[in-house]
Amino acid sequence: MNFHREPNVFVSQVHLKVADLNRSITFYQQVIGFQLIEQTENKASLSADGKTALVTIEQPENIRPKQPRTTGLYHFALLLPSRSDLAKVIEHFIKIGYPLQGASDHLVSEALYLADPDGNGIEIYADRPSTTWKWNQTEVVMSTERLDIESILAEGDGKPWSGFPSDTIMGHIHLHVSELHKTEEFYCKGLGFDIVTRYGGQALFISTGRYHHHIGLNTWNGIGAPAPSENSVGLKNFTLIYPNEETRKAAVASLEKIGAAVFQENGQFMTEDPSGNRILLSL
Repeated sequence: MNFHREPNVFVSQVHLKVADLNRSITFYQQVIGFQLIEQTENKASLSADGKTALVTIEQPENIRPKQPRTTGLYHFALLLPSRSDLAKVIEHFIKIGYPLQGASDHLVSEALYLADPDGNGIEIYADRPSTTWKWNQTEVVMSTERLDIESILAEGDGKPWSGFPSDTIMGHIHLHVSELHKTEEFYCKGLGFDIVTRYGGQALFISTGRYHHHIGLNTWNGIGAPAPSENSVGLKNFTLIYPNEETRKAAVASLEKIGAAVFQENGQFMTEDPSGNRILLSL
């Protein structure tokens, strides 16, 4: 099942603020394996297929380093088509010696964790078949176990690394938020997501169409964590894709009903969650 197409609502791309555009372009091309599809003086768009932007990076004026203990990006997550593709990525990182921050088996998926030069978190993962996911009624069973690197590498095809597969997509986004009660209302009653897992009173995982999660939300930077300054390194916004104009209008109406601000920017609907994370509502 494809959880990243209609009738589901899903994350399609992220827009990041970085301290040094050229340094970040080099990282995303050479380490991550993206293709550069558009570049201006202070902005660049990167893609796996050479056409569709997955990550846009921008260097604002007077940029400040990433601020600790704030809301914003925990990581964005790139979903590979297969386990053998994950094997290739692991082989690539071993070859170039790039440091990972973690590697985990989540039962529903297998994942690597790293950061870009500015500390923006990145997950690269492959899903296990959805037929193997276990559900306790409405909640999917996830865990954090040791990743069996050897087993994954055994599925590699031996071909040299040539960048991400063209059908790599943005699988999900995980955000730091300041609290969970209003956040749950915003994303579920407002944007139309369903809760699929609660984690220790400190995190929510939400999705549409019974995916294991399109969005993760946590308070690990502290209850009441402030939003970073406008010119801080980090997340500028992320894009949600709605299947049609009707469902997008319904989301806008639901957001307004709960008192969330919705505004238009460059002809697109934009909103902001209770922690200041900006979201583009697209089709």
